[in-house]
Amino acid sequence: MSKKAFVRVCGLAAVVLTAAACTSTGAEEPLRPELAPRGTVQTTATPTRQDLSNKVSLTGKVTMNPMFGIVSPIAGQVRYWDVAEPTGTPTKPTRIASIWLDGKPTNVDVPAGATFGGRLVDDRSTVTAGMPIASAKFAGYGIVADIDGEQAYQITDAVTGAVQAQIKNGPGPFPCALLGTIAALPVGTVPAPPPTEPESENEPTGTNTPAPRAPQPPQEPRNSSEPTGLRLVCTAPADVKLINGAAATLELVTASAQNALVVPVEAVAGGQGKGKVDVVGPDGAKQTKDVELGLTDGKVVEIKAGLTGDETLAVPGPNLPPGPGGQGSPEMGPSK
Repeated sequence: MSKKAFVRVCGLAAVVLTAAACTSTGAEEPLRPELAPRGTVQTTATPTRQDLSNKVSLTGKVTMNPMFGIVSPIAGQVRYWDVAEPTGTPTKPTRIASIWLDGKPTNVDVPAGATFGGRLVDDRSTVTAGMPIASAKFAGYGIVADIDGEQAYQITDAVTGAVQAQIKNGPGPFPCALLGTIAALPVGTVPAPPPTEPESENEPTGTNTPAPRAPQPPQEPRNSSEPTGLRLVCTAPADVKLINGAAATLELVTASAQNALVVPVEAVAGGQGKGKVDVVGPDGAKQTKDVELGLTDGKVVEIKAGLTGDETLAVPGPNLPPGPGGQGSPEMGPSK
């Protein structure tokens, strides 16, 4: 064999040996990182504090002289007052009834700027607190929003909260003062005044005796108000220009919490006030804990009890056990 051929063969052998060594070494090293063991927590979150509020939006429109309901402030027996026909827009509250309980009356008034519309229950009826007992008509422009029955309980407490209004392509947002109740109103009536008694006279004698008076037909009620469905009525500040029939949007704050302890909704399983979270320990182990839930804005949820705020939570939250029929309970956050 020539010297040149020997060198070529030896070189080829060296290349083969080197390649074999690389292959042998490479087989011992992973081609991709090892997957984490099942159950290892990859994402975590810690509780924080922030102000939180729940809001509901309603579609309404500007309405002239809207009707609204007056409710009983307490439980008791309602006794209506005789209300005179107004000669103009009242500038002071109008007394319409008293609710008697344990021999003491609690007066009920129609606010200034509105007129009495009608009685909604019979005189001397027993009523409960918050029950509509009279209708009233606001003199001027108001904003009226019809309410779906499913929204009634959601916004019933908002009648004492803040309401913001926005007129479509018009003024706003501006505060809108609520009037009356959101409850549906039946037909309201005002009884007619009793007929005046004829003055007593001595019976004349002779041929000039007047003929007896013909009996008077019963008088119809002086006034009435049409029934309404569930709706919210509010009034704009005096400097806001309103046009009858203009579309509007109302935003109600139904509940709020200041400096609330909150966590991401994805870290919580459950709802309707009760939930569960997975607390991650220093060793990475998870412990499922029960928590009391509060408000949510769809991104975070308030933790009212069950956490101190120093915990580390696994995301997503725990899976709830399946209910009857194999259907899992609804979760606030996505299941894992």
